[in-house]
Amino acid sequence: MPYKLSATLTGHTSDVRALSTPADDLVLSASRDSTAIVWRRDPAASKFVSDSVFHASSRYVNAVTYLPPTPDAPKGYAVTGDQDGVINVYSLEPTKDDPDYTLLGHTNNVCGLRTTPAGNIISCSWDYTARVWKNFNTAYELKGHENSVWDVLAVNEDEFITGSADKTIKLWQQHKVIQTFAGHNAVVRSLALIPDIGFASCADNEIRVWSLGGDLVYTLTGHTSFIYRLAVLPNGDLVSSSEDRSVRVWKDGECAQVLVHPAISVWTVSTLPNGDIVSGSSDKIVRIFSASEDRWAPAEEIKAYEDIIAQQSLSSHDVEQVKVETPEALTRPGKKVGQTLLVSNGDVTEVHHWDGSVWEKIGERVEASSSGDKTKTFFEGKEYDYVWSVAIEDGEPALKLPYNVSENPAAAAQRFLERNNLPLSHVNTIVEYIYQNTPGQTLGTGGGEQYVDPFTGASRYQSSGGGGAAAAPASSYMDPYTGASRYTGAPAPAPADSSNYMDPYTGASRYSGASQPAAAPAKPAGILPVLQPVLLKEGNLVQMRAKLHQYNDGLRNEISTSALAFYPDEDRSVDEAFAYVQKCAAGKRPTNPLGNIHVESVVQVLDRWPVTLRLPVLDLARLIVAFCPEAVKAPGLKERLFECLFKAADWKTPWVKSPTKPAEMNIMLVLRALANVAQEGSGAADGPWLGQVLTLVSDAKYATLSPAQRKPLATMLLNVSCVTLFTPLDAESRERHVSMIFQVLEEEQTDSESVYRALVGLGNVIYASKQQSNPLGGAQAAQVTRSMRPLPTRFPEDRIRNIVVEISALLVSGIL
Repeated sequence: MPYKLSATLTGHTSDVRALSTPADDLVLSASRDSTAIVWRRDPAASKFVSDSVFHASSRYVNAVTYLPPTPDAPKGYAVTGDQDGVINVYSLEPTKDDPDYTLLGHTNNVCGLRTTPAGNIISCSWDYTARVWKNFNTAYELKGHENSVWDVLAVNEDEFITGSADKTIKLWQQHKVIQTFAGHNAVVRSLALIPDIGFASCADNEIRVWSLGGDLVYTLTGHTSFIYRLAVLPNGDLVSSSEDRSVRVWKDGECAQVLVHPAISVWTVSTLPNGDIVSGSSDKIVRIFSASEDRWAPAEEIKAYEDIIAQQSLSSHDVEQVKVETPEALTRPGKKVGQTLLVSNGDVTEVHHWDGSVWEKIGERVEASSSGDKTKTFFEGKEYDYVWSVAIEDGEPALKLPYNVSENPAAAAQRFLERNNLPLSHVNTIVEYIYQNTPGQTLGTGGGEQYVDPFTGASRYQSSGGGGAAAAPASSYMDPYTGASRYTGAPAPAPADSSNYMDPYTGASRYSGASQPAAAPAKPAGILPVLQPVLLKEGNLVQMRAKLHQYNDGLRNEISTSALAFYPDEDRSVDEAFAYVQKCAAGKRPTNPLGNIHVESVVQVLDRWPVTLRLPVLDLARLIVAFCPEAVKAPGLKERLFECLFKAADWKTPWVKSPTKPAEMNIMLVLRALANVAQEGSGAADGPWLGQVLTLVSDAKYATLSPAQRKPLATMLLNVSCVTLFTPLDAESRERHVSMIFQVLEEEQTDSESVYRALVGLGNVIYASKQQSNPLGGAQAAQVTRSMRPLPTRFPEDRIRNIVVEISALLVSGIL
């Protein structure tokens, strides 16, 4: 008989990550919701119910196993492993929320737990080790892998098998390696003992079966994405769960059945002694499937479940690339279990698979026209590049999502949600769906300096930049969120209008005063000192926020990176920070400012996220200090934030030029954050911190910086000069500040804006030296004229000439 749904266990509030099924009437589950649940079959109702809930951690619980009964625990123990590396042991009778035992020793996430027949516990961790625990104390520490250990098995009381992210499997005799199995080309995620043969292992989408002597017996393929967990049925058949939304049953080296799930990730699978299969998924649900008809769920429940499966929208990457058949193809039997068939049914292409006896509809393929074939899909009388069927809620009909590659994904998502009266809280999910189902589409154009999304190789981080982006010269820096030149301003005006310089941030002539009539240009009034800093507040917040959540969801949905994803309090703090910044950007300053908790959340995320994903987090930090400088004024918080920012940007000491585009962009955003923090209210000039930052940044010679990094540096130097008009730097720091300004003036050859900002900063320093009766040293005073002399020729703009004249007048007046 085929496996069909037997029971649905709901109670977790986040992904179910681990299962243990020691008896026909007992299931243990562990979840990202920080709990483990004990489920028992209710004999009266013939269904499983939640018996007890253990709040096993403040973070994810990623492993669970069952320890047989002892006199102290006549119903046995539940053993959990969490993200902090802590193993807790709970008696199932009597039950209490505090563990009976806590096992300490691992220093990172415990991702696997098993027990031996004698009642010993074996565990494995991302700390590269496995451990054997006897009487709740460490008996052996298994050291030898070069990366995280993902799973561990007990062959007997003294022999163990481990699988690792270093792509190897090791057989141990107590704590010594006696055999290493090599052959996998990816992380070995799960292991399972197979009676009379040896064991099975999985990596990527491949399963290998080995003898304990090291021979490869056979290989199983069929899954289309990562395999996360293996289990063995009482008859010796294998079961596997995968990112491809399925559990597969393998018999005699072939796939015997595919159990499709209405979830993205089927994280874990286990088997009951009676042969039933138990799965745990990203949709928070534990499901039980049975091959015994007497344990099947009621027919109406099975029908409802199958209807949910049939409503799933699958992208073309989720189905085999085969030709579309007519409905008559469904009358012919499949060639193998799991075979996929695409069937045209009106304007919908249905996806069916062969379960061994009938064709079962498992969803609808995403129908979309490519940009290359010039065809469009009509929806409500309009043409679109894509029209998807999206299932938003379980059990509800799929909704149509139209999208053109030229539009902003966030705008399309918002339009879709508003049209269907859905909460806007779904916007990040819809944006991610659009990203996943538009492979290869470039959302905007730009020059050689544009940011390239590390996931797609295309400029996913940009909306279409419109004509402006395309018109920008190849050397122009492209805003990673908008595709436009947010940081360089409009192209330089024609010489006839060169006196009408427009500030790229305000649209007004911040530095040169009001524009004068072209017919009778008057000499502009002096602009020194410039008291207000230039804060770099621009950015497409919708795109930035969507990208950050896309990255976070990507980390959360991959078992190897799930520990890096937001914790609930961080998720809340990040959303509050974005809401605050968005209101400020709209000119509506919130009454409740951001505080320590928001800055700490940014610090914690940056501390653990991979370098290629940090861009939106760094940019959020940049905006927090721009719009809410008081958020970092608490003692030590500013120092902690920027120490983390430099670390996140991989700032090397001594300085090393950014090796990759993501690294270059990360450093650019740190420099922009430094420019923004140099303002009143942040406490930037309190204590020695500002001088220390100047020392660190001065290590990066101007010539080694990219164009994208130079303008933020020049802006920082200008803003520091604004701060020092009121709070002077110590002599050493001021000398370093002025020397950095000279580097910009002497080495910048093409960007007049950076030079102009550096000149304003220099003018402020000289003005302050008069007011504070603290002249520059003789060498630096002499260098002022040398550095400025060639600038009006190199940059023939009135604003450059005017500021040079004004600074020269200060020199002639004898101020220095």
